[in-house]
Amino acid sequence: MQIEIVTGAIQTQAAQAIVVNLFEGVTLPGGATGAVDAALDGQIRALIADGDFRGKLNEVAVLYPHGKIPARRVILVGLGKREKFGLDAIRQASASAAKKARDVGATHVHTIIHGAGVGGVAPEPAAAAVVEGTLLGLYRFHELKTQLEEVRPDLTTLTLVELDPARRTTLEAGARTGKIVAESTLLARDLINRPANIVTPAYMAETAQRMAAEIGLRCQVLDKATLTALGMNALLSVNRGGGEPAQLVILEHNAGRDDLPTVVLVGKGITFDSGGISLKPGENMHHMKGDMGGAAAVFGALRAAALLDLPLHVVGLTPLTENMPDAHATKPGDVVRSLKGLTIEILNTDAEGRLILADALTYAQNFAPQAIFDIATLTGGRVVALGDHAAAVMGDESLIARLRAAGETTFERVWPLPLFEEYGEQLKSTVADVANIGGRAASSITAGYFLSKFVPDGVPWAHIDIAGLDLIEKDMPYIPKGATGFGVRLLVEVLRGWK
Repeated sequence: MQIEIVTGAIQTQAAQAIVVNLFEGVTLPGGATGAVDAALDGQIRALIADGDFRGKLNEVAVLYPHGKIPARRVILVGLGKREKFGLDAIRQASASAAKKARDVGATHVHTIIHGAGVGGVAPEPAAAAVVEGTLLGLYRFHELKTQLEEVRPDLTTLTLVELDPARRTTLEAGARTGKIVAESTLLARDLINRPANIVTPAYMAETAQRMAAEIGLRCQVLDKATLTALGMNALLSVNRGGGEPAQLVILEHNAGRDDLPTVVLVGKGITFDSGGISLKPGENMHHMKGDMGGAAAVFGALRAAALLDLPLHVVGLTPLTENMPDAHATKPGDVVRSLKGLTIEILNTDAEGRLILADALTYAQNFAPQAIFDIATLTGGRVVALGDHAAAVMGDESLIARLRAAGETTFERVWPLPLFEEYGEQLKSTVADVANIGGRAASSITAGYFLSKFVPDGVPWAHIDIAGLDLIEKDMPYIPKGATGFGVRLLVEVLRGWK
């Protein structure tokens, strides 16, 4: 989508549709909405007086000017209660307005920048949120359909309209950031939405190589022979039953820059998880194509880091494999030696994500990182503990604080769980250094505790469990049913604020 900035009054724009807004409870519209209302001889005030529009968040109405202003349509969107207003309300309202514009056949929309006036949001993040919400809300995954019902064309151009020309440079910066972050999230959504017979380890590696060539990242792919020579036996144990060889993708932004802080992002890349010999129930197993959601988030975050030219050395490590059962597959009770040298008793082959992350976390020491974040669709226990509204985080308190702040900004929220030493008792093995599961109690925490054993000594680390947040079953304002891309915007916000 093309993003433009123009200066002028919204009511003077010759547009297929213009977008204005209203807070809940306002009876006399002001600002740009008031100017449009005056030009329409009070049509908006009439809607309010008749109770047809109350300004609730995501409420939408369409008015037709009939020549009173140059625009063919006016889309009025609700911003909700003023006291609850913030960046996420901007994203939601922008998405709702854009979808309504598409529904009525508009392909080019002019919009005011929600929140940048009386809403009290600074112009740059407000512009970013408008663009983010619009692009994320309009996302559709139709690439594999050969027969479609009538589908309205997508918007091709979004024009942000600002009265004050002095704000133009700031708004351009915000719009550019919003576009990069949104498109990076859409990359992750596409990867997760595609089926596992397409998105194999090799496909993921090829995607990374192609992306790196396009935007200037360094990409290295370690093949199965190299992983074997290195001793990544925890990762390889998961791959034993897979139809494709395991791979480790290494993406780097600002590779070779020793003068910059290094942050490593590790993403779980199980391209399909059957559970292995510890086979999952058949119901909803098709959702396990999303078990590479952590790797997809890391791909998106590295893309955004490069295009935003962040002043960091960012490394993305994504171990990639299927987890399948066959005669060669790892069996419950098998013991493997990890890259770190610790032996692991594999009591359940469906606790495979932590195995591939263990070797990748150990490998991260090669980059002398200032911090490590791993992100993974790791445990059903996260869903039980936190439901649909927050990822679980564990690890270094300062990194958790960064994640929580970023989560409030992006609305990809997180909530901390403890890693007390006592939880480690559940992971004791009689035949190896550690077991890969610790029972049902505190299962998300014991998974995090397991990972902590493989983090390079002295390096701050945080684990982000996004299980159940990679795919949703119902439409949200800027997240259509299907893949969410959760984690891209969260990680990018952390990196943008790094000091």
